[in-house]
Order: sequence, then C-alpha cells, then structure tokens
Amino acid sequence: MEQQRSTSESSQSPRSPPSQRYLSVSVSDPVKLGNGVQGYISYRVITKTNFPEYQGSEKIVIRRYSDFVWLRDRLFDKYNGIFVPPLPEKSAVEKFRFSAEFIEIRRQALDAFVNRIASHNELQQSEDFRTFLQADEESMERLRSQETGIFKKKPADLMLMFKDVQSKVSDVVLGKEKPLEESNPEYEKLKHYVFELENHLTEAQKHAYYLLKRHRELGQSLSGIGKAAKLLGACEGQALGKAFDELGAKSETLSIKLQKEAHQLLMNLEEPVKDYVRAVQSIKVTIGERANAFRHQCELAETMKLKEINLDKLMLTRSDRVGEAEQEYKELKAESEEVTRRFETIVRRMNEEIVRFQEQKTQDMRIAFHEFAKGQARLAKSIADAWRSLLPKLEVCSDTS
Repeated sequence: MEQQRSTSESSQSPRSPPSQRYLSVSVSDPVKLGNGVQGYISYRVITKTNFPEYQGSEKIVIRRYSDFVWLRDRLFDKYNGIFVPPLPEKSAVEKFRFSAEFIEIRRQALDAFVNRIASHNELQQSEDFRTFLQADEESMERLRSQETGIFKKKPADLMLMFKDVQSKVSDVVLGKEKPLEESNPEYEKLKHYVFELENHLTEAQKHAYYLLKRHRELGQSLSGIGKAAKLLGACEGQALGKAFDELGAKSETLSIKLQKEAHQLLMNLEEPVKDYVRAVQSIKVTIGERANAFRHQCELAETMKLKEINLDKLMLTRSDRVGEAEQEYKELKAESEEVTRRFETIVRRMNEEIVRFQEQKTQDMRIAFHEFAKGQARLAKSIADAWRSLLPKLEVCSDTS
C-alpha cells in the first residue's frame, strides 16, 4: 500500500523548495495497550508540513482506531459528494486483531487513509483533519465523547446504517423500487460503472485470497515432504541418504519462499484490491446521499407548488391568514434553495471525484498486478532452479543402484 500513496503539489516531501506547500503524514509504531476486550492498538502519527495553519513544521501524536473513525465520520458529514477514503474493518476476533500480520495490514491501511486525505485538495483543508493531526490524546478523547446525533453511534452501527443506504441504492439500480430518480444518462452510467466495478474487484480479491491460501498450503506440504525426506535419508546408504537429505533441505527452503510469497500476495495484491472494494462501497454511500438529496429537492419543490396555490387562494379571498402563509412560503423557499445548492454541490463534487478516482485506481491496480507478476515470476524461477539443481544428484543415485 505504500506504493499506492498518491502525490500532489500539496503533499511534497519536507525537502521540497520553500515555495512549494507540502503535507506529509505517516502512521507507524503500533503498540498494544490493555488486555482482553479492553485491549487496543495505538499508533504514532507523524505530520510534517509547511502549511501556515499548522502548529509548527512537525507534530507527533498518538492515535487509536476509534480516532480514525471519528475523522472519517466528520469528513463524511461535512463534505457531501466527496468520496471520503475508506477505513479497514475492525476485527472482533481477538486472536486475529492482535496478530502481527493483522496489525501491519491495519497500519498500512490507516497510513493510506490519512495520506489520501492529505493529498486531496479539499479534504486536506478540513479543520477536523488538522485537529486529528495535532490535538493531544485527552482532547481527542473529549471530542469523541462529545459527539451527538449520527456521530454518537458506534462505528459498527454507523456501518450498518451505511449498508442500509447502499442496499436501498442497489434496489433503485436493480429496479426493485421506484422512488423519485434523476433521469440523467451520465449519472446512470456512473451508477452502472460503480456497481460493475465492485463485482469485478470482489471477484479479483476472492481469487487473490485463494491463490495466497494455496501458496501457504503448498508451503506447508513442502515442509512436511522435506522433513519426511530427511528421515528417509537417514535409513538409506551414504549416497542416496545424502541426496534425500538435500531433497529435504530444498523442500524446506522452497516452503519458506512460498510462505514469503504468500505474504507478499497478501500485502501487494489482496489488500490493495480489498481496499478498493471498500473505496467503491464509500462511493455507493455517496450515491445514496445524492439520491436522498435529489428526492428531498423534488419533494420540497412539490410542497412549494401546493403552498403557492394555497397562498393565491388566500390572497383572492383576502384571508387574515395571508401573512402567515407568506412567511411559511418564504421559509420553505429558503429551505428549498439550500437543498438545491446542496444537491448541486454533490453533483459537482461527484463529477470531479470520479475522474480522480479512476485515474488513481488505474495507477494503483497497475502497480498491484505488476508486483504480483514479478513475484510469481521470481517464485517460479526459484522453484525451477531448486529442483533442477537436484536432478543430477538423484540421477547419479539411480544409476548406481
């Protein structure tokens, strides 16, 4: 995932010329704190920047997963229409969530999360992002505990709510519901692209998982074969016994190589693809947000027509309720204009976001599959070379027997 980090003029290295703005963030040094269900992992978040609104050129804070969730939720609420970067899932199984592999996967995903925000022209300006990067731990804890409304929900509850929105959007796309919808060919094309992409990415991630599982199983089997060959070698004559011993050593060496390649598959292919599955789900939440804004806009427009008709009737009859009706109509009109502005902002941002997303996805997937191909070529060569080097020794033993 480190290779996936996008770059822009606003996220240059601290060594860049002073005239260039930079914002560099890293998530490192995971440490387990507490025990049992109360246990959690803390991370060191290091920020280096020359942005004048920050408190100095370098800041180091300690954050836990719930702090990242707080930031994600705040950005989603305040930046309608922007594809807020996804967070990795929270494992409820203790034996997995405190394993070294899981912790490293989580660390890389959190690092990618903050760097996507840092490289985004609008999100990097968020006051909540600055707070996240600079506030002390006590202040962050107070901010988390003070949230109300949507933010008072636990992360799991929030994700269930998001999934409910996604399900409703899916129903709309599949024609199961007929609510008020945009009749916009470009929007329909966008929805089709997003849902198809999710299917393809999910399929790719599933097969990447099967492949790394196969590598691990093959590695375990080779390790077993290696041990068995060494034991057999101890029962044979000197020449054959030595050959068997070498066969066992090669098998165990290849077992280690397969296990390492399985880990590389996990980090360089399965996790990047899974990260994009989460990113697409984040886009679907934004699609749901846009659909709700459109329906709200249409409902208010219809209510305004009815209010206008009622106001005309009251004015014709010179009713004493004219003043009250005029005020209601004025307030409704202001609300309608605000909702329309919100909807137009979502549309504008989504149009910009999908272009940026596609460009970044193309680059990241190219890197992921290039690393996959290199790893497989390297592994295949190692396996072929290892077995090839053994053949003459085994053939000599066969000739002498």
